Amino acid sequence: MQFKITKQWIKKFLLMLISVTLMGFSVSLLVLTDMGTDPCSAMNYGVSAKIGMSFGTYQLLLNIILLVFVVIFDRSLIGTGTIGNMVLVGYTADFCSHIWRDICHIPVSLPLGIRIGILIPALIVFVTAAACYMNSGCGMAPYDAVSFIINDKLEKATNKDNLFKIVRFFFDLFAMTIGIITGGEAGLITAIMVITLGWTVDFIGKFFNKHGFLA
Repeated sequence: MQFKITKQWIKKFLLMLISVTLMGFSVSLLVLTDMGTDPCSAMNYGVSAKIGMSFGTYQLLLNIILLVFVVIFDRSLIGTGTIGNMVLVGYTADFCSHIWRDICHIPVSLPLGIRIGILIPALIVFVTAAACYMNSGCGMAPYDAVSFIINDKLEKATNKDNLFKIVRFFFDLFAMTIGIITGGEAGLITAIMVITLGWTVDFIGKFFNKHGFLA
């Protein structure tokens, strides 16, 4: 089948690019709050610091490794959004963190009121952007795709449906645990995301699709 660049494709592609860039931007803000990031980022911040590598570069390398797994088991999950997320989230977070620390000279320790003031909009932006990226139809990051593959295999093996939220919970819990062990950006927000991120992203995605925002 011949690939065609249509107005609809361009719209979805731009939505994906904006979404993954905003995810990286919001991750950098969550780091400023010192209350934790999403589970995947928490893990990658910890491991990258341990091996002396930038967050963006380590996140890209990890996703390349996971991409091999996705290519083997379900290539349909791969798209432009896969590459966009692999590259842009980590490096956007690195770039924004550089601005906050080295240009704006925001101190490492901020007063609680300021941290909460940053936290709330950062969370809203991250979850909304994640919902838009996952529902853009442009594919997904290998980290996200692996949980879908595990869920698919598990449902076929057990003949049970609607296991994804459980699978994603334990998948994110594992990532958060690695983040805690390695001293990554794991905290209260990470724990909350482990419990709520899957269904929150699903709810926002369905809401946007119902009202035609992602059509």
